[in-house]
Amino acid sequence: MTLDYSKLNGLVPAIVQDATTKKVLMLGFMNEAALEKTKELGRVTFFSRTKNRLWTKGEESGHFLEVVSITDDCDHDTLLIQANPTGPVCHMGWDTCFNEVNEKDGWAFLHYLQDFIDRRYLEMPEKSYTTTLFKSGVNRMAQKVGEEAVETVIEATNGTDEGFLYEASDLIYHLMVLLTSKGFRMEDLGKELKKRHK
Repeated sequence: MTLDYSKLNGLVPAIVQDATTKKVLMLGFMNEAALEKTKELGRVTFFSRTKNRLWTKGEESGHFLEVVSITDDCDHDTLLIQANPTGPVCHMGWDTCFNEVNEKDGWAFLHYLQDFIDRRYLEMPEKSYTTTLFKSGVNRMAQKVGEEAVETVIEATNGTDEGFLYEASDLIYHLMVLLTSKGFRMEDLGKELKKRHK
């Protein structure tokens, strides 16, 4: 990524967006050093025009912006940073600097969970149930999906609404693990269903 810092005296605007909810959290400015520091730390770091120095968001509050991705725009003079906030973003205590509520709804959480399962697959941390599933192999993962499907059916026909939601959630989680092991994501199911929808 080669950025054009010439238009704003060595700075580029950096729009920070929640990686899960897609809400715009804030706007800041970066110089080359701030971008390098952001990449190094994995936390959004700006050039503060008022402090005249590099400033990592959250260095005082502890509410960091954990970087997920960094892309530049078509003119190479603006950054879009997708990040996971660890607390309120605004110094006023608001979720965003635009005083918007930034909550992960159910759909947004499924996206977050898919990303989490993908990381588990790549990192395989010890003492993780998801890691245990991946290491058990496709046959065992598929068997777990079958078991959870049966338990979901039983709760739907002879159980409680609470039990049904609990077992259906287990089913979706185990299906996501199986999808990941096969090189797919929940979004691939969405694409398939979209093709069928008339």
